[in-house]
Amino acid sequence: MPEQAGRFGRPVPGRGAEAFVDRVDPAALQTPAVRAVLANVARICPAFLPRQVLREGSRHVLVAGTIGRAPVVAKCLAPAALRGPQAAQLVDRFHHEVAVYRAFVRHRPPVRMPRLVAADHDRCVLVLERVPGRPAARERHPANAPTPGEVRAVLGAVRTLNLWRPPTDVFDQPLDYQTEIARFHSLGLLTDRDAGDLRALLHGLAAVPRQLCHGDALLGNMLLAPSGPVLLDWEQAGWYLPGYDLAVLWSVLSGDTAARRQISQLAQSGGTLARDAFLVNLTLVLMRELRIHDLPGAGEEQRIMIRRLYDDASLARRAVRAAVGTR
Repeated sequence: MPEQAGRFGRPVPGRGAEAFVDRVDPAALQTPAVRAVLANVARICPAFLPRQVLREGSRHVLVAGTIGRAPVVAKCLAPAALRGPQAAQLVDRFHHEVAVYRAFVRHRPPVRMPRLVAADHDRCVLVLERVPGRPAARERHPANAPTPGEVRAVLGAVRTLNLWRPPTDVFDQPLDYQTEIARFHSLGLLTDRDAGDLRALLHGLAAVPRQLCHGDALLGNMLLAPSGPVLLDWEQAGWYLPGYDLAVLWSVLSGDTAARRQISQLAQSGGTLARDAFLVNLTLVLMRELRIHDLPGAGEEQRIMIRRLYDDASLARRAVRAAVGTR
């Protein structure tokens, strides 16, 4: 949710709405989808005053507004998404994100994130605090990487989250690694040997403690605010094998070899098991990116990115094979 931002804490009185200059767009606020979600927002926040539609997509509708003088963003599942073939999955993810925000009220994380204002689990509505800032990138695979200082700040925030140890029963494990390996194998993205190598590494990682990860640590989900990075979109947060967030960041920083080197060093700093966990995560993340982007009719820029992903996947396969060979 790059258009939304917040920091975990109450808005500073008198500095809320002035930080934003949102042009009121009455036409955008009157589309059927936006009117439907605003009706749901009004049920839990009658004082919500909508000002601008930040996004009206196939999955989510984001509306910026205010409650009193405090700037907020309402995030809702789009009505069309609730009628689509992926409705059950999208609802489950939204419910998970609501649960994560509520858990963070009880167990405050050591990173900046939007403060929960209100939520409606049944109608898939979140109202979150909004503060100024800009996304670390606006594309999933940015052509121009953030500055080295920005990359360090993002990595610092991610590592701080990963080192946090809340009660284990607060969050679940969103990713079934064996199922993911089988899925990509059936799609032809993993060979028999690839799948066998990954399962061999997984077997050796059975006793490794899981790590709390954001789960979707794309640069577009990192807001660069004056007070530091703010992590957005928590619908995939939970316990993963160590290094999952680092693997996601590595996968989208193909144009920044220095950042990739830094990420690899961080991932391996915990020893052999941490390295193996990172390699399993990285391979599965790259397979997911190929499944998302390797589609017919891609333009030239897309084809260049796909070729890079295949090169990265080959590199990850060789590293996995080497790791298995040293066992």
